[in-house]
Amino acid sequence: MPFDSTQSPVAPQGTSRLWTAGATAGVAVGVMIFAAAAEPAAAIWLVPGAVLVALSAWVLNRPRVEAAAVVEPGLLDASAVSAPAGLLESVFEAVDDPMLIIAGDEADDLAGRRVVLANRAARDLFRIPATGALFLSALRDPRMLEAVDEALFGEIAQKVDYAPGGAKDRRWRASTGPLGAADDSRLALLVLRDETDARRMEMMRVDFLANASHELRTPLASLSGFIETLKGHAKDDPVARDRFLDIMAVQADRMGRLVADLLSLSRIELNEHIPPSGRVRVERAASDVVDAVSVLLREREVSIRVQGGDDGREVVGERDEIVQVIQNLIDNAVKYSPAGGEVDLTLRAGLTGDEAGGSRWDGASRLSLVTPDHDAAARYVSVTVRDHGPGMAREHLPRLTERFYRVEGQKSGDRQGTGLGLAIVKHIVNRHGGGLMVESVKGEGAAFTAWFPAAGASRQSAVVEEPAL
Repeated sequence: MPFDSTQSPVAPQGTSRLWTAGATAGVAVGVMIFAAAAEPAAAIWLVPGAVLVALSAWVLNRPRVEAAAVVEPGLLDASAVSAPAGLLESVFEAVDDPMLIIAGDEADDLAGRRVVLANRAARDLFRIPATGALFLSALRDPRMLEAVDEALFGEIAQKVDYAPGGAKDRRWRASTGPLGAADDSRLALLVLRDETDARRMEMMRVDFLANASHELRTPLASLSGFIETLKGHAKDDPVARDRFLDIMAVQADRMGRLVADLLSLSRIELNEHIPPSGRVRVERAASDVVDAVSVLLREREVSIRVQGGDDGREVVGERDEIVQVIQNLIDNAVKYSPAGGEVDLTLRAGLTGDEAGGSRWDGASRLSLVTPDHDAAARYVSVTVRDHGPGMAREHLPRLTERFYRVEGQKSGDRQGTGLGLAIVKHIVNRHGGGLMVESVKGEGAAFTAWFPAAGASRQSAVVEEPAL
């Protein structure tokens, strides 16, 4: 028997649009399943679409009415197909991708666009309430604003790339689409999908190939030349053979360290946007590093002086990465210290951001390489490593954290570095929401200070500061 919704006793009056959206959502889910069978990647974008089609009807019909089950009498119990109250809102809230429903009126300017509804992921990303926020205050990217306007007033769906910038350098793929009209406003949907990991993996492969091919060319050429010489007139010369083999061993060791540092840097950059969650005692980490470099200290005839008591203060971070920061800074200080010199390692706790990054060396050129977001409640634990070597001129400071950058004219001993140590330090500090500062006086040495947020203190993401000399 044909079913007439206007005659049915189980169809509440005024719910026709909700029923239409529900049917549309059902069709969308069916299309999603079909598309997933043919092309699994297509389902990624269809899942949010199916949910939001039904959600738009919920927004249009607020206050929400309860869904009614419409079945042929005697075929199915209505209670078996009725959805639990609040299911649609729960699904919207649980989706991991940031989703926003935006309302706008053609008579208003951009400042009149408002967020009708934002799920948990969107609220966390843009730091806005669930409803009523000004869209322009949450997102100011011109291409994104244009795409939303096209969806609102042009009924055009688009996909655009969104890069908010900042130290974390996150990359998003934004999908916009029209949702019709409600009262005097039009509605649009904005869905963001995080593509940071995929982009970082792509850049990691490109950078690794480019950097490795450039930096490995010289040691490989040296090895090839020595091998040819050993196979030729030097094969019967034991003195030359031993000397060439020693040089080859040094070059092979440098290549091994270079590849290891490149892989370490790529791995850190890949996870830089993911905040750490562990707890680390900086004093113990520093003590372990001092023990580990004791052999290098004896070889270079350099001593290390540790200042700062163990107050038991923990920082938020990953122990291996914080150890790597301290070790890279100490390695640099030892390499640029003269024989018989001394390296100062100073630990301080309970500092504000200004105190942690404040100057402690009168007359030194100083530059902040990584600066955390301003947070008056945040407290930090700092590690300062100072050498008494040749120091650096002011013009070199902004480039110290560049890959493979070396200050010309400086001698770093027999064991040359790879030029990646400070780049690794910068990215680790940035991931931890801390800061990094360098101070130097030409002819008197250099000091590097890294600071990390103390456990339990307020913490925000760090921002790489553009050097301005």
